[in-house]
Amino acid sequence: MQRILQPGDIEALDRTNPQRVRLPQPGVIFAERAARLEQKADGNPIADYLRFVARIVRAQQKAAAKVRTAVPDAALIAQAQEHSMPLLAAASHIDPAWLEVLDQLLADLQAAGDIPEPLVPTLASLARMDHEERGTLARRVLVGLMTESADLAAAPIIMAALQVVFAHRASQLRESDIPYVDPATVCPVCGTAPVASVIRIGMRDAGLRYLHCGACCTEWHMVRVKCSHCESTKGVRYQKIDGADDSVMAETCEVCHTYRKISNQEKDPLAEPLADDLATLMLDLLMSETEFARASTNPLLPMADTDAPAPSH
Repeated sequence: MQRILQPGDIEALDRTNPQRVRLPQPGVIFAERAARLEQKADGNPIADYLRFVARIVRAQQKAAAKVRTAVPDAALIAQAQEHSMPLLAAASHIDPAWLEVLDQLLADLQAAGDIPEPLVPTLASLARMDHEERGTLARRVLVGLMTESADLAAAPIIMAALQVVFAHRASQLRESDIPYVDPATVCPVCGTAPVASVIRIGMRDAGLRYLHCGACCTEWHMVRVKCSHCESTKGVRYQKIDGADDSVMAETCEVCHTYRKISNQEKDPLAEPLADDLATLMLDLLMSETEFARASTNPLLPMADTDAPAPSH
């Protein structure tokens, strides 16, 4: 018996027409990320932190089911497309809904208990902040201006709340709404640098590399063996820890001297770019002994970013 393919089925099988942008499905993304973090925690040197982040992501999944955000109007979409700029630059388009999400995340984490001792005062401080103080801190986190230890400690919780709102807003867009941006190394939706890249499997995306936004979880296609920071196709190499599996490697560039990790679902179908990046801190320690600087930080890891280039917004 032969099956008649519908137009959508034909497009899904068309490898000559790759999906330019993969818009997030927040409920799915957060569920898969939490499960991956829990899996990668076993035997990991930072197992306790990975499990704590998994609890944050579970709380994100719960919040994502309730959040509501505004959709950009046609004029804003047209302006972004005309000027090849991100549609909703993160630091200047923070939806007020994030404040309620932050309260929900804090409540869920407090209810779950077993909070790492150093983070107890951080959560208490965030709960006491008024809306203006939270907004100021959110903008500092988004542009990487975190100079105090308190900012660094609060950054993952702030980013977790912002991710829920940014991902929900991006999920309401259509691929045709998304501009072609210049440079192509920042998220076309919110202008944030990618946290990592991933080689996808399945149907139309099989074997294709996508950059994964650390803020709104949008993914956008970039050809393989091309630097995800400077777009050079020369001097791109891959490095990993001897004896470790090669489902996650550091993609280095000899032109701009940066690296960004790449996860490969062809090697591990459960690979999730943000979780795998966080779980391979030992690879970052190895890279710290080389000439290559990390191109961008992981939004759920409190780390001073003094060497990496600042993200564009």
